[in-house]
Formats: sequence, structure tokens, C-alpha cells
Amino acid sequence: MRYPEHADPVITLTAGPVNAYPEVLRGLGRTVLYDYDPAFQLFYEGVVDKAQKAMRLSNKPVILHGEPVLGLEAAAASLITPDDVVLNLASGVYGKGFGYWAKRYSPHLLEIEVPYNEAIDPQAVADMLKAHPEITIVSVCHHDTPSGTINPIDAIGALVSGHGGYLIVDAVSSFGGMKTHPEDCKADIYVTGPNKCLGAPPGLTMMGVSDRAWAKMKANPLAPRASMLSIVDWENAWSKDKPFPFTPSVSEINGLDVALDLYLNEGPEAVWARHALTARAMRAGVTAMGLSIWAASDRIASPTTTAVRTPEGVDEKALRQAARARYGVVFSSGRGETLGKLTRIGHMGPTAQPIYAIAALTALGGAMNAAGQKLAIGKGIEAALAVIDADA
Repeated sequence: MRYPEHADPVITLTAGPVNAYPEVLRGLGRTVLYDYDPAFQLFYEGVVDKAQKAMRLSNKPVILHGEPVLGLEAAAASLITPDDVVLNLASGVYGKGFGYWAKRYSPHLLEIEVPYNEAIDPQAVADMLKAHPEITIVSVCHHDTPSGTINPIDAIGALVSGHGGYLIVDAVSSFGGMKTHPEDCKADIYVTGPNKCLGAPPGLTMMGVSDRAWAKMKANPLAPRASMLSIVDWENAWSKDKPFPFTPSVSEINGLDVALDLYLNEGPEAVWARHALTARAMRAGVTAMGLSIWAASDRIASPTTTAVRTPEGVDEKALRQAARARYGVVFSSGRGETLGKLTRIGHMGPTAQPIYAIAALTALGGAMNAAGQKLAIGKGIEAALAVIDADA
């Protein structure tokens, strides 16, 4: 049987962008109001208030109008000065990547790098801070999706805070899918967005900024102003009485409003629980089927993305193409150093439901078998169902 090469997939189980909730898609279709219409200004303030509640912040979060890579680069450009000594923690492609931005704004870059299937050890951070008291800024990626691994940012944040340093956290693919908040990890800049676990399209950055980070950025003459990379320009834009630095993404704000309502109404703990259950079922099925996860241990495996190690002799790109063509299921590749070595299955937003673990195992196992692996797909599905049933 031939399958149409470019047919629309039935299920998108990628590490992002992810499927948006149907309610969010309907929200995107709301009227596009003029940004200086008092109705929109009041609405925008209300959306920021919901984001503040969801992020459990003491102060107002910032919304930047571009997908979260904008927020990450803006954090580097705004907080880091040429005199800062930056410690970058690299346990994956995205963690490593932040170091390139940091180096652009300060020549003083130190790094702790571990194999990309492991996590940062807080003791290594403590030792580095002790050996280099001149460190002023620490940057860390919470969930490095190209590896499907989680770093212990609360423990790291406590160390950085005790050192008197500033902490920048990339929580793009973790916030909303597990228990993590800016003040839990004592982050000074905490970058996330609605396009992963909140189940909205890419297009916005949500950012928690501490009072001391605001002071440092405003005192930094090199921090971007009148720029897409500016954070300081948006400090008071949440208020209905203050102007926007430039036209906000009105439709994206409409969608974010709905995504935040869904998250808060379902209850964050319930949302985290279904992300975790879906990932546990997926990992159990992968192992029972005869495959292995990329993470060195379940302890650091992400509840929002499962990275499956590619067996020797299997063409990972062809594997994903077969899963799409045969079963209508789309997975993600690795990135950078993990490209070709693993396949990523996302459990984010609307696809963080146990049934999608079963669909993923079926498509992954079938594609593997087509590649000559002869896996025990039935055993994998039985193992996943056992996890799901035990939780019921």
C-alpha cells in the first residue's frame, strides 16, 4: 500500500511546536482589537494577571512578542554586562547554546558541561562557585528537549542565591508540564512561553523578572532599548494606563488568555499529573518493547518529552518518515549533537494524555519493525497500559 508523501499527519507528538487546544484555536479567531482601544488595554492587563497567577509570581511577568528564543536572547543581552563572569550549565544542546549568547555580551564565560544524557550535579555547581567567587551570573536550561532530560534547578537556584549571583532559567518546555515556578528556583530571569505545555501556538514569551534583575538591567547602559530584544521597555506595559513599546501580537494574546484559563481551571497539579503519567507510560512501553530511553536514568527523564535512543543500524530520519507515512504520527528528531541518535516524543498540552503514549508506541514500534528491528510491540503496549491502569 502506498501512502501519500505529504498527507497531513493525524497526530503530532513532537517536542514543539505542539498541537494547540481546540479552545485556544477558537480564541485565536476572536476580533483583533486596536492595541490602544481601552477594551484591549484592560484585556491585556487581565491576561498578564492570569500569567502572574499561573507562574506564582510576586510581581508582574513580562510578555515579549516573539517565541521564547526572543526572551532567551533578550535575557542575555539585558542582564549580562562586559564585567560579568557567567557560569553556563550545559547538559544539552540548548543549554550549550545559551553560552554562545552569553559570550557575545561578556568575554568571561565559564562552563560546566556534562554528557547530553546526564544532568547537572548541584555539587559541581557549588564547587565551581567556591573556586570562582567572581561568578555573578549562572544560566541553566531546565528541560533540554534534544535530550529529554531535566536539571535540578531548585537546588541550583538555592546555591546561586546563596552566592549572591543572578540566575537565568530556560523553562520553555517545562513550565506548565511539571512543578516549576520562577520563585521556587529563585530565578532572576525565568523564560517560558505558551507554545509547549500550555498548548498554544508559538509566538509569545512569558518571563518572570526579579526586582534585583530589573535594577541590574536598568543600570546596564548596554541593555537593549527601542529594540525587539528590549525587556526594560516592557516593564510597565502590563498596565492599562501605560503605552506599548510597539504593537503587541493581539491574536496571540487572545490565544494565551484561553490557554491560561484552561491551565488554571483544570488545576496546575492535575495538568502536571497527566503529563507525568503519559511520560511514565511511554517510558515503560519503550523499555518493555526492547528499546531504551536516552536519559541516563528515569530520575532525570522529562515528563514532557521522551527521548528514545536509536538502535544501531537504524536510520533515524527514515524511522520518523515511516511513522508519519504509515501511521500518520509525527515525532521530532534530535538536535545538534543528538541528531540521528534519538527520536523525541512530546507529551505537552493536549497530547499529555495517556492514550497518546499508546499511539506513540504503536507508531514507533511499527516503524522500528519496518526497519528490521522486530520489537515486541504488544509487550510495550501492555506495559504502558499497566502503568495507566495502576494510576486509575
